[in-house]
Amino acid sequence: MADPSNDIIDVRADEGFDIDSVRDYLHDKLEGADRPLEVRQFGGGHANLTYLLRYGTGGDVQEYVLRRPPLGPVAKGSHDMHREYRALSVLWQEFPLAPRAYLYCEDSAVIGAEFLVMDRRDGVVVRTEVPEKFGGGRDPVANRKLSEMVIDTLVDFHAVDPSKIGLDSLGKPDGFLKRQVEGWTGRYERARTNDDSEPLEVAEWLAANLGESPSPTLLHNDWKLDNMAVAADDPGRCVAVFDWDMCTVGDPLCDLGTVLCSWRAPGEERAGYAGAMPQGDGFLTDAEGVTRYCDRSGTDPASVPYYQVFGMFKMAVVIQQIYFRYYNGQTQDQRFAPMEDLARALFARAAARRP
Repeated sequence: MADPSNDIIDVRADEGFDIDSVRDYLHDKLEGADRPLEVRQFGGGHANLTYLLRYGTGGDVQEYVLRRPPLGPVAKGSHDMHREYRALSVLWQEFPLAPRAYLYCEDSAVIGAEFLVMDRRDGVVVRTEVPEKFGGGRDPVANRKLSEMVIDTLVDFHAVDPSKIGLDSLGKPDGFLKRQVEGWTGRYERARTNDDSEPLEVAEWLAANLGESPSPTLLHNDWKLDNMAVAADDPGRCVAVFDWDMCTVGDPLCDLGTVLCSWRAPGEERAGYAGAMPQGDGFLTDAEGVTRYCDRSGTDPASVPYYQVFGMFKMAVVIQQIYFRYYNGQTQDQRFAPMEDLARALFARAAARRP
C-alpha cells in the first residue's frame, strides 16, 4: 500500500531483494540494525532504486535509506554508488542538506548489486504538481518560495569549498564541459531506438559552440525540484537534496542548465519537460531563475543560454537511457513506456532553444 505523502510503497515485485541477506549483512554495521527489519520502497524515482529500511517497531524505530543502481545493464560511469557514497560520507559536514552516508557495499551477492546506506530525511518531495498542503499550485507566495528555494540552495551548494572535505579530487575540471558533451553524445548513440536526426544535430552544435567555463565548483549533475525535499510547514525551506551518484567537480553552470531544462517560460506546453517545475502565479520563469542565480553567484547571464541547451540535451539522453532499458525488457515498469516520446520532445526543445 502506498503512502502518497512521502512516496513510500510496497516493494515492486521485480525490484525486490533478499531481506534476510540484507539483515545479516547490516546487523552489526549500523546503529539499531540488530532489531527486526521491514523494507519498503520509495516509488517516485525513475533510475536508481531506493528503499526504506525500518528497524524496530512502534515508537522505537530506526530508519535508514538503501540505494542501488537500476535493474539491468547500466551505462559506464552512471548510477555510481561508490561515487555517491564518497560524496555523502563527507559532504554533510559543509552542506548539511546532503544526507550522511554510513556504508558502501560492493559485494553484489548481498542484494544483486552494489549499494549504499544513508540517513533517512523526512520532508515533502514536490514533483509536477504542488501538494494541497502548499496550496495546490494556487498560492503565489508558496509557489514563489518553492522556485526561489531551488535556485538559492543551488547557489549555497556551489559555494562549498570541496578541498575542506577532501572532495577536490572527485572530478577533473580541465576540459570538463567538452568531455560532458562528448560523453552524453556517446550515451545517446548507445541508447538510440529510432532514426531521429535531431539529437545528433544538437550534439554537433554543442561541440561546435563550446566556450570557456567559469571557475570549477562541486557539481550535483541532476539538480531539480523533485530531487529535493522541503519542510512540511514551509515550501521555502529545503531539508534535503537527493541523488548524488553523479556528483563531481566541474562547471557549475551545467547544474544551472539542468535546473532550467525543467522550467517553462510563460505559456509553454508541458511537452518536452522532465520533472517539470509546476507552472502558475508566483513561480519563477526560467528567465527569472537565471537572473536570481546570476545575481546571487556573480555569474554573467550572457553565458547561460548554451547551458540551457546542454541541460535539455543531457536530460533527454537520460530519459532515452531509461526508455532503452524498458525497450530491451530490462525493466517491466510501465511508467517507462512513453519515455521515448518524452525524450524526442525534449531533444526538439533543445534544438529550438539554440541561440
